[in-house]
Amino acid sequence: MLARGIGAAIALASTTPRADPALMDRPPLSLVIFGSLEADPSKTHGSIGFKRAFGAFGGLDASGFRFGMKWEASVEPAHRKPREGRLYRAEVHTLVGYEWRIGDSYLALSAGPAVETAYRETRRYLSFEQRTALRLQADLWSTPAENWFLQAGAYAVLTDNGRYWGRLAAGRQLIGELYLGPEFEAYRERDYHKLRLGLHLSGLRLFGLDWRLAGGIQKTSDEKAGAYVTLGLHRKR
Repeated sequence: MLARGIGAAIALASTTPRADPALMDRPPLSLVIFGSLEADPSKTHGSIGFKRAFGAFGGLDASGFRFGMKWEASVEPAHRKPREGRLYRAEVHTLVGYEWRIGDSYLALSAGPAVETAYRETRRYLSFEQRTALRLQADLWSTPAENWFLQAGAYAVLTDNGRYWGRLAAGRQLIGELYLGPEFEAYRERDYHKLRLGLHLSGLRLFGLDWRLAGGIQKTSDEKAGAYVTLGLHRKR
């Protein structure tokens, strides 16, 4: 009886599935592709871009240098007071920086050139502008407490009029990687500013992508309070 048991154990061990060496040798994830689409009463904005780790053996999960590129486009009124015409904007920027990682938390600082084109169309005239500026950016992701995360981001485009943006969000874990929480966003350009306060649902996984849904109330310097919605997504490779 004992001999039969030992023989069965040896046979079972010999048939146990083994890890695929190709999977064990797979390099760490080093690229994230992202995009977003947002809309409010006066503006529609979309973007797509990527960030890549280089010079780091641990890919995106280790501290190291980062290279990124992003393309953005928007449609908004050419003049706000009174509202008139259409302003079509497009921007491409590249960023190089460094990302410090401790566990699931990270802080990234980067800078690079940004090229912006603007086509303005009204009943009275048409105009086209193009300018190059320096873009500075900072991003933070932290887990200050169990089942909570804190995210912050900001950028400054250093032109004659200057453009500044910042976002702060917190999230409480619902289930798995799904988080729900508040967000606050601010934007300023010349004498125009915009403030947003809303809720976001982050970490929804669908079709191989991670999705973020957000919406709330915004107030601008030239309009009454109105609603906004945002859809964001990303994928690591």
